[in-house]
Amino acid sequence: MTKISSPANFTKHTSKNPIQKFLINNFFSSLISLVKPLGADSILDAGCGEGFTMNKLLENNLAKKIEGIEYSNESVNFGKKLFPNLVIKQANIYELPYKDNSFDLMMCTEVLEHLEKPTKALEEMLRVSKKYLIISVPNEPFFMLSNFLRGKNLSRLGNDMEHINHWNCFSFKKYLTKNGIKVKKIVFPYPWMLILGEK
Repeated sequence: MTKISSPANFTKHTSKNPIQKFLINNFFSSLISLVKPLGADSILDAGCGEGFTMNKLLENNLAKKIEGIEYSNESVNFGKKLFPNLVIKQANIYELPYKDNSFDLMMCTEVLEHLEKPTKALEEMLRVSKKYLIISVPNEPFFMLSNFLRGKNLSRLGNDMEHINHWNCFSFKKYLTKNGIKVKKIVFPYPWMLILGEK
């Protein structure tokens, strides 16, 4: 199998574990329910990994134009083999290679918790979005608690080593509002939260 730089992401989306599959399917169901009413013609997925989320959007015919950017070359190359019909580009979330107001909807799922400069990433997403943003992050402390209870990352009390930012629904809503995003709706596909916002 082709080596990828984010095996945890690939494993998460391809797990045969029935609980994991249920959680992922529930996440996608919640995401689709947020995206569908927007009637977006164009969507950019920032930090798209191998393209699993983009592929789900494509399967549900949620936009005419769906593109993704990913920092890891290995994930981009693997994603192109896995989903040859997707448009995935290698790019930095801090410097998106698009003009202002290029996409109706900017999407960023399970990325901000990994970033040293999440505010800079938000600024870029706001710049490139015409109107809407959908962002998901782990809903703490439930995400870490779920990990801990299933014996994952016990020495770190359930925290993933790669997660350097932690929010609950109140702190994340406050953080987004402070950075110029009008929060319109929050849904909670356990153990994550999905936020629909506007510029």
